Amino acid sequence: MDWGMKNRLSQLIQSDGRCLFLPVDHGYFQGPTRRLENPRETLEPILPYADAIFITRGILRSCVDPDRAKPIILRVSGGVSVIGKDLAHEGITTCIEEAIRLNVCAVGISIFVGTDYEHDSLLNLAKLVDEGERYGIPVMAVTAVGRELEKRDARYLALACRIAAELGARVVKTYYCENFEKVTGGCPVPIVMAGGPKVDSEYQVFQFVYDGIQKGAIGVNLGRNIWQNDHPVAMIRALRAIIHESATPEMAQDIYDGIRAGKR
Repeated sequence: MDWGMKNRLSQLIQSDGRCLFLPVDHGYFQGPTRRLENPRETLEPILPYADAIFITRGILRSCVDPDRAKPIILRVSGGVSVIGKDLAHEGITTCIEEAIRLNVCAVGISIFVGTDYEHDSLLNLAKLVDEGERYGIPVMAVTAVGRELEKRDARYLALACRIAAELGARVVKTYYCENFEKVTGGCPVPIVMAGGPKVDSEYQVFQFVYDGIQKGAIGVNLGRNIWQNDHPVAMIRALRAIIHESATPEMAQDIYDGIRAGKR
């Protein structure tokens, strides 16, 4: 691995081998998302606690100050919307030269295994890996499922993650699921967790994050579970404790409750 690639990955994955990525790229297909209507306001209080942010070039330029930025994972796929025919019909929207101009640490792209656009999305990933490797920029593959949420099971996610790794992704973002060890066990590159099953409490988020790390994930790429929470700073600090301080769900809940009550 070349020096530039190692350097960029070391900025994303901390010295303990763990990471907390904060995605705010949702508007690229959802438009103004609840509590992300103004990305600058959403990011400001929680940015200090993230290891990196996953973001589009437009929001990066307009809402993140260059002198206060965290390491950047640049979303480079898109071209679809929630009102369009098929969320899986993405293309590459941002060239590697733009990623270099923005001094990013990685680029991210969604793949849609098992859809009508599987072939296109996997070739997009392969092309992006070729370009990224040429310039020492790692690629994070996102195992997207579009509207087909029932695909979030271990068999499907293990398949999608392995394919992403085979095509050269340096990191894979995927969903937490039951039997998550089957997903991580078959993927030879680091996995970060996106949102898991729909949950009703902070404690349940702490539980699946803790369990996922015990089963092989190196961290998270969680957005809405953090910035749609009524107490986003408390939420990100509690999650950070699980990831970087090996806190249990119970310890994380105590941290969350303490910060929420103004005792920390």
